[in-house]
Amino acid sequence: MERAATVPSFGDLLRTFARIGCLSFGGPAGQIALMHREIVEERGWLSEDQFLHALNFCHLLPGPEAQQLATWIGWRWHGVRGGLAAGMLFVIPGALVILALSIFYSFAAGLGWFAALFLGIKAAVLAIVGRALLRIARRSLNTPLKRGIAAAVFAALFLFNLPFPLVVLGAGALGFAVAALRPEWLRLGADGAAPADAPRPWGTTARAIAIGGAVWAAPLAAVLATLGPDHVLWQSGLFFARMAVVSFGGAYAVLTYVAQAAVGHYHWLAPGEMADGLGLAETTPGPLILVTQFVGYLAAYRSPAPFTPLVAGVIGAGLTTWVTFAPSFLWIFAFAPWIERLQHARRLKGALSAVTAGIVGVIGNLAAWFALHLLFTRTEARWIGALPVDVPQWDSFDWRAALLATLAAVLIAQTRWNVIAVLSVTAIAGLALYQGILLVG
Repeated sequence: MERAATVPSFGDLLRTFARIGCLSFGGPAGQIALMHREIVEERGWLSEDQFLHALNFCHLLPGPEAQQLATWIGWRWHGVRGGLAAGMLFVIPGALVILALSIFYSFAAGLGWFAALFLGIKAAVLAIVGRALLRIARRSLNTPLKRGIAAAVFAALFLFNLPFPLVVLGAGALGFAVAALRPEWLRLGADGAAPADAPRPWGTTARAIAIGGAVWAAPLAAVLATLGPDHVLWQSGLFFARMAVVSFGGAYAVLTYVAQAAVGHYHWLAPGEMADGLGLAETTPGPLILVTQFVGYLAAYRSPAPFTPLVAGVIGAGLTTWVTFAPSFLWIFAFAPWIERLQHARRLKGALSAVTAGIVGVIGNLAAWFALHLLFTRTEARWIGALPVDVPQWDSFDWRAALLATLAAVLIAQTRWNVIAVLSVTAIAGLALYQGILLVG
């Protein structure tokens, strides 16, 4: 028999989530485990069933599930005020650290030792993404249909370069249809009946969407009114606002979409800089999706008018963080009152199951993209049949990157070290290689 939940005061909620926000390293798995220990095991604010029920609900929503779970816990005990406090405290410490690191990066980029340091970090990121790919594939691809969806998504992105939102929505639509016709193809469990007296809080949802949507859009509207539609702040803000509504699958999946646009379309960043940003996000507390703040900072820093580069970068980072995370609050406040009914929506679960399978293909594409641009300094587009495919120029192979990536993969596979330890070792190894090459030269 589970113990009755302890009701936290608002002050206790603030102190607890300030602590969680400063210690939430290790990606969503580590962050959720930290919240479980603090909220369920140590304080007894939720039962085990309540925690898992809320976590499953957050998996149905776009955006960082750990931050949404924190927002839900605050909302559960103190309404909108509690949700805002818990969700913001989960994000703000990491956002401040990423901003400081982004500023340092923008001033130090181009120095030889700095490039060597980040070569080690990028090599570790490639190994970390590869590990995430294997872990998610083992857990998610448990039917032939799911394996087919993953392969089709990989091909759509890597070979056909289709837009990320279109691919994700297509996988969700397929899962929605299959759940109604052949649910066993997705290995969906039997549904229980939703409580007959479960309320339908249409008014609460409508108010949350109206108010939350207006608050979300307000900074973008101010940028458009003052700087116009051609300014980088408007373009980056609008891009990340669109990303926020299709960001299923976590930072690794979203990074494919960000790289596709930020590197290939807008040219805000060079290919290797995307890996640099993820490496910074891996070493800081808070959601990994904070890597988008790094992109927003550099995009504005490099096209700053009418501001100074530093001021433009800080505004860009703030705007990116706002439009990325504000929707997560909106989803919780709008749909948390429906949590009992959503847990019994088979077609919705089918869509989520198909999207999760597709995310394996998305992360596979990200791993291939990282490997291509890390291990080779030059690539070229070649036609393979009717498809233009980026292929490496073999004389541009970077043996240092390959050596560092191998070191990171061995450390991850053979030790129980955490991400920060692996990143630290490969960064130091990158510096050592750089110094050794200088000495030999």
